[in-house]
Amino acid sequence: MMCIACAAAAMDRGGVTLTRKESSPIPVEADSICPDRFATLGPADIGRLPAFYGRRQVTLGDLFEIDGAGASHITVTGDLTAVKKIGYGMTMGRVTVHGTVGPHTGAFMTGGELVVEGDAGDWLGAYMAGGRIVVEGGAGHFVGAAYSGDTKGMRGGTILVKGSAGREAGAHMRRGLVVVLGDVGEFAGAKMLAGSVFVGGRLGRRPGAGMKRGTVVGFGEAPDPLPTFRYTCTYRPVFMRYYLRHLRESGLVGDGELDGALFRRYIGDLTNGGRGEVLVRAESQ
Repeated sequence: MMCIACAAAAMDRGGVTLTRKESSPIPVEADSICPDRFATLGPADIGRLPAFYGRRQVTLGDLFEIDGAGASHITVTGDLTAVKKIGYGMTMGRVTVHGTVGPHTGAFMTGGELVVEGDAGDWLGAYMAGGRIVVEGGAGHFVGAAYSGDTKGMRGGTILVKGSAGREAGAHMRRGLVVVLGDVGEFAGAKMLAGSVFVGGRLGRRPGAGMKRGTVVGFGEAPDPLPTFRYTCTYRPVFMRYYLRHLRESGLVGDGELDGALFRRYIGDLTNGGRGEVLVRAESQ
């Protein structure tokens, strides 16, 4: 039997395009929009995949016009602001969203690439373990975070938000990289276990609160750290050079973005072992 990835490569005929049939504020749960599900299917089979329109179970064909078949590249267009879970659990391929998309986009993703050419809702990349998410606009709360009541969030991969994001970006992260070129709300990197959060704009209050390990980096304006963080030094982090080189070589950030050579280093949270760090760009470069 041919594996899904091999079938996708063999059958990809330029991609599948889904166009939303109507504009509606009623939530749509569409975790079926995933390259793993589409890879070996024709248009009729794709149209029969399940979705929810509010509380009512429907099919993708009820909600979207479908063009193309058997592809590992999916393009989704139309009014998607109420559409949830696009790319949910994807392991390969590419999803491109034209416009603004709803919550849980790319949640539980382990591979492939998901590009949003607008804004994204809350819980972008929640529990992500691999692959790459790029959002051309801003994002809501809880980027790469764990759901309420859970203690382990993002486990790998890269999330780039070119605009701003809400509160608790990277909260409960275990591994991976979250980059927000704009501002973020409070509690970025809260209760992190490992991983890195880079913020190009203003870093919200209480970054790294309760973190055990991991790194939160503020390249712009930043508040005073919590009293449970201790200043250690001002230095040039060697690891930063490699991270930024990788991001630039990948085309994720341009020259002049995320600049900064000297950083003030604060270790903490001392209430949780004190092995994490918050780095804030020093005023004097």
